[in-house]
Amino acid sequence: MTDAQRKQRTILAKKLLKKLAELFPEKKTELDSGSPWELLVAVILSAQCTDSRVNMVTEKLFKKYKKIQDYAGANISEFESDIYSTGFYRNKTKNIIGAAKKIIDDFAGQVPKTLEELITIPGAGRKTANVVSQNLWGINHGFAVDTHVRRFAIRFGLTDSKNPIIIERDLMEIIPQSQWRNAGYYMKQYGREIAPARKYDTSVDPLVKIYPPAGKIFRVK
Repeated sequence: MTDAQRKQRTILAKKLLKKLAELFPEKKTELDSGSPWELLVAVILSAQCTDSRVNMVTEKLFKKYKKIQDYAGANISEFESDIYSTGFYRNKTKNIIGAAKKIIDDFAGQVPKTLEELITIPGAGRKTANVVSQNLWGINHGFAVDTHVRRFAIRFGLTDSKNPIIIERDLMEIIPQSQWRNAGYYMKQYGREIAPARKYDTSVDPLVKIYPPAGKIFRVK
């Protein structure tokens, strides 16, 4: 990113986020949880799954498995059945049980706060680590780039890359660190409620008025 691009994108991002803040004033994760561990479980389950579906599953899951030790000792086949409807249930089961064992063995049963420690936990890559730390402790380690954030950044010309790691770096350069969590939330809500990954009536999209080229871009591969 050149200095000229950085300046231009910083100005554009500020305008877009100001409008998004008006549209989505409440800034919180839609995943239900009652503890740091439960939030981590919910975020792992949310991969390639809707928050509403995850909440339906965790409503029963959190009643059945009350402590992190219950997850560490869970029967694999039974747990797979418990989370089946979230998709990729075998891999998610492996990660959640592995995460429980890792946290018990290495972190005294407490979800760690640092990015370096979080990303050592099975199933907790940078996106998951960022979501957990931002929503639990208000710590902005980085930018949680999911499919909505990725599509937003590309569509509005805030990055030249399709790689989530590079997109995260680009967004971190043009958006103040104090706003990373809120900005990610705004972009996700925009993708969910206003701009689906298909053609829609852009004449009612307030952000397209700010950045007209976005009106010609829908799907992002």
